[in-house]
Amino acid sequence: MRDLPSYRDLPLRGGLPCSWGLWGPEGSDTLGCLNLLTPERAAEAAGLVERGAVFALNWSMGLPDPPLFGRQPFTHEVTGASTGTSHDDVLHGWNTQSSSQWDGFRHIRNHADHGVGTGHYGGVPDDEHGIHHWARRGIVGRAVLCDIGRWREQQGRPLRYDEPDPIEPDELAECLAAQGTESRTGDILLMRTGWTGWYEQLSPDRRAALAEVGALRTPGLRSGERLAEVLWDLHIAAIGCDNPAVEVWPPGARSEEHTSELQSRLHL
Repeated sequence: MRDLPSYRDLPLRGGLPCSWGLWGPEGSDTLGCLNLLTPERAAEAAGLVERGAVFALNWSMGLPDPPLFGRQPFTHEVTGASTGTSHDDVLHGWNTQSSSQWDGFRHIRNHADHGVGTGHYGGVPDDEHGIHHWARRGIVGRAVLCDIGRWREQQGRPLRYDEPDPIEPDELAECLAAQGTESRTGDILLMRTGWTGWYEQLSPDRRAALAEVGALRTPGLRSGERLAEVLWDLHIAAIGCDNPAVEVWPPGARSEEHTSELQSRLHL
């Protein structure tokens, strides 16, 4: 699709702009904005490599420790006797929402479609709309860094990592402009807050306190329709962040429901 509509020109569903059905008949698409990662854009991204330096973006599987949001830690078993010729690694109780992870489209219910299955647009059943579709296709493209943590420091407004410090949606464009970074259609936007680096410096007692249900407070993007509009009009393929929830946490109960619905609508 060469000419994507603006957020305000998207078709309405439940009274709000919605991109479901934009990539094909409703119920047929499982990739959403990942459709923007075309072969041409993948080839262009590959051509940007100059030094061949490698940077691992995945966090340790054992972090956060203890897990946040009341999740349980996994256990790691190495099978086989110490004198055996081989060993296997087995993970027990591994919650894939810990460490680095992607949220699939079925992670959050669409609150506008009350009473329709799990509430996802197009009546797509859970087993037909999981993240396994993305894994089969692969995710390859150009990523751009939005170092909002460093930019806020330069603005004299450093992020408060232990507070629900909101990042305004329009600050994304301001930060990219200050960096001299051009955002293109199909980019994967990586927003660095600096939260994980801050977390890794905490004592075990501080980490345990953050893991108590209801205790977590973190900076993040401010919930609301403006956030959905900004992200959509950037025409990015995906967004990845280094804070626990992408949005500021905790959001207000009303904002949390509204924003989750918006993200579901926009296939982000």
